Amino acid sequence: MTLHPPTRKPRILVLFSDTGGGHRSAAQAVIEALEEKHPGDFELDMVDVFKAYAPYPLNRAPELYPAMVKIPNLWGLGYRMVDGRRRAVFMMDSLWPWIRPAAKQLVREHPMDLGFCVHPLFSAPVIRALGKHRPPFITAVTDLVTAPNYWFYRRVDICVVPTEQVRRSALHNGLRPEQVKLLGLPISKKFAQIQDKRIVRANLGWPQDRPVVLMVGGGEGMGPLYDTARSISYTSPECTLVMIAGRNQKLRERMEKADWTVPTFTYGFVNNMPDLMSAADILVTKAGPGTISEALASGLPMILNSRIPGQEDGNVRYVVEEGAGRWAPGTDRTARAVLRWIANPKLRESAAAACKRIARPQAAEDIADLIWDWLPYKDNGSLKS
Repeated sequence: MTLHPPTRKPRILVLFSDTGGGHRSAAQAVIEALEEKHPGDFELDMVDVFKAYAPYPLNRAPELYPAMVKIPNLWGLGYRMVDGRRRAVFMMDSLWPWIRPAAKQLVREHPMDLGFCVHPLFSAPVIRALGKHRPPFITAVTDLVTAPNYWFYRRVDICVVPTEQVRRSALHNGLRPEQVKLLGLPISKKFAQIQDKRIVRANLGWPQDRPVVLMVGGGEGMGPLYDTARSISYTSPECTLVMIAGRNQKLRERMEKADWTVPTFTYGFVNNMPDLMSAADILVTKAGPGTISEALASGLPMILNSRIPGQEDGNVRYVVEEGAGRWAPGTDRTARAVLRWIANPKLRESAAAACKRIARPQAAEDIADLIWDWLPYKDNGSLKS
């Protein structure tokens, strides 16, 4: 007699944390794709590992991250000190006795048929805690070009990478070619949907007859957003400024109270970024991987005005070398770059075409398909052969 496991839905555990890099939004994009492709066919747990399980002081990483990256030179020094193949392995092995109880508790409290991780520090401890007879485990790298070596744990089943540069890094760190899948960085499919710019602008209440400069400081509203906006308003009086302050309420209030010589629209944390990007002409942003990937899919040329040293250096090179944007740090350089693009629409159009050329808008859907293919239990609980 053939025994079958009890009928049940496959269980997927998603590991993330809100420590920059768009980890949450990447995870949510894949979940969105899974739910669209397989509605009601699986169970899902989404765990912020630092907040829920990490020992002190690691459990404070999400709230400390915004403050740490505001000291970029110190962050870059720390990044270079701990990055590197041997150093990464040494660090994880050294930390294992300390974090092992938390990792064991996590896998005990969240049984899974497949693990999916979008953070560089979680794959190794969770896989070790699962032991020899473990379910499949997939990692998706959310750093666009310069990926820390912690991403590349050799016992992972599949490592999804966003660019050829990261694929080479994965192989350099000892992953086998068959372990590495170049699929892109997962973003919501809404960014690639073609929308009528005039209709979207009308719905948003934005002027139709002015070039729109969308300024994004990340979820925490980081970077010299206010001073840069001021400089752009003086040098490009024909533009409309749209400023996203994120969760930085003080910055939002400051921008809303200021007197502007151009039409301005100020938002806090937004959930309609696909609409904002589709209605804009130029994006001014820090070199974060998620925002860059969203702009590429939207065909929105970008001016990068800041970056986190070490971790985002490669993002700047990638955007500039591919012709999708410009590197213009500092308020004055950013303002001059915006002015040049406003005065020369063909330059903007060329950058927009480059964005579309290198974009991978289907990454979330492709990763969802990969996850489903690796699930051991499907089709009413039967064991996949």
